[in-house]
Formats: sequence, C-alpha cells, structure tokens
Amino acid sequence: MRVSVVIPYFNSAETLGTQLAALATQNLSDSWEVVISDNESSDDLARIVRAHSARLPDLLVVDASDRRGAAHARNVGIEASHGEVLALCDADDEVAPGWLAAMTRALTSHDFVACRLDLMKLNPPSVRQVFKGHSQQWGLQRAPYPPHLFHAGGGTLGFKRSVFESVGGFDESWQVLEDTDFCFRAQLAGNELHFVHDAVIHLRCRRDLSGLFKQADSYAEHRARLYRKYRPPGARAVNAWRQHITRWDRLLRNISELKSHETRAKWVWRLGWQVGQLQGSVRYFVAPV
Repeated sequence: MRVSVVIPYFNSAETLGTQLAALATQNLSDSWEVVISDNESSDDLARIVRAHSARLPDLLVVDASDRRGAAHARNVGIEASHGEVLALCDADDEVAPGWLAAMTRALTSHDFVACRLDLMKLNPPSVRQVFKGHSQQWGLQRAPYPPHLFHAGGGTLGFKRSVFESVGGFDESWQVLEDTDFCFRAQLAGNELHFVHDAVIHLRCRRDLSGLFKQADSYAEHRARLYRKYRPPGARAVNAWRQHITRWDRLLRNISELKSHETRAKWVWRLGWQVGQLQGSVRYFVAPV
C-alpha cells in the first residue's frame, strides 16, 4: 500500500458511516487503505464496517483499547498501516471529493501537509458563528505564543512515514492538543508544514452548549501546557494578565448574548476559554496566553 488513511475512533457510530461513504468516493490511481483505530469503543462499529467493506475493500480495524486518547489511537493506527504516505481524518467529519488525491499529490513534493477546513456543510449557523474566525478555513493556524509555529488539527494532517518516525509519533501524555504538539515537534525537526488548499474536510463541530464549554476549557488549559513546554528560558508574556482581565470584563458586559440563540453558543465558548486559561495558568504556573 502506498497511501494509508488513518481514523482514530471512539463511539462515533452516528457519523462514521458518513465519513466512510465519503472516503469510498475518493479516486486515487495509487493503491490505498483505510485503517480505523478503535480506542475501546462500545458501539456498533463492526456493523458499520461491514456495511462499507464492499466499497472500501482495503478497510482494516485495529485494536487501540489499551490506552485512551486520540494520540494513542493515531499511533496504533499508523503503526498498523502499510503506506509510506499517511493521511489522517476523524470519524465525525466528512472528507470532500478529491481530498485524498489532493493530499497525496501535495505529499509528492512536501513531507508534511494540512488540508483546508469547511464549516458550512455540517454545522448550524449558531455554531458556525463560534468558529467563523478559524484560520484553517484559509490557511494554517499559527501559535501566538512560543515557538510561534504553524499548526493544524490532527484530523487534517498528512505526512510521510519518515516524519512520523523521526519525532516518535504523537505524544500520548497529551489528551488534548496532541496534534499541535506534534506539529511543533515536526517543524522543529526541520519539516515545514504546507497548506493544501485543494484538499477539503467538512468539519463537524460540537453543537451542545456543555460540549462547547468543555472543549474550549480544555483547549485553553492545555495551551498553557504548550506555552510552558516551548517558551524560551526567561520568556514573559507581556500584559497577558491585563488582557485576560479585560476579556473577563468584556464577556460579563455581554452576558445578554445568552438570551439570543444566534449568540449563545459563542458566549459559552468564550466563557469556557476564559475558565480554561485561568485553570491552565494556575496548573502550569504561566501567564494566560
């Protein structure tokens, strides 16, 4: 197999069928496989795989139940795969037509790539409002804290196996933002991250307010861990606390946004982010970045 598509999986039966159907429409002249890395699911994964095996004959499920987390699931899936070219996607998203061909084409001239995100197809207007500024709709994300490098979502990455092996895979001590950490380590090892505009994944965001809050809280807290890991000795985040307090003030002044269906989700996301920043600062002894 020259190309392997790897999907970390945990109880995503409601959406996996859509993703596998989208993968079945991909056209690629090279041989390729799909590897689903099952992270101790308890749903009907086997039935879904059987339903799509005729259209995806090289569809493999591997057991990644010995340790919970997307990092471990991706590592197990990649290690079980056969391709020298690896393309990652998630079980709750949907690859657009031509995604795999565009990713594979880009990886003939680059070692490390990330695709473009579309938020329109799978998300209601209120959720799209939360993520309307997501920079991976137009290019790569860039960290506003050291090491100030580019990064992308784990389910949008593609790389040659040599890149994965050179950095030791995803760090399984990270339950969140393991993809950002992987991107930083890969670039610090000399692998430039390239944006593939023609490769598109339709991102399915969380819709419920509780899920949005928890995700924002977790992202913000673990960003503090990234900052602590990668900041140079003696580095200081100038005015970080002042800006953090200003954002709290702005958030509370706009609490009326909770009354509107159109703005409620965005307000809850910002609240989760503020709480996570504060938690991360306390836990990792850094400024809120």
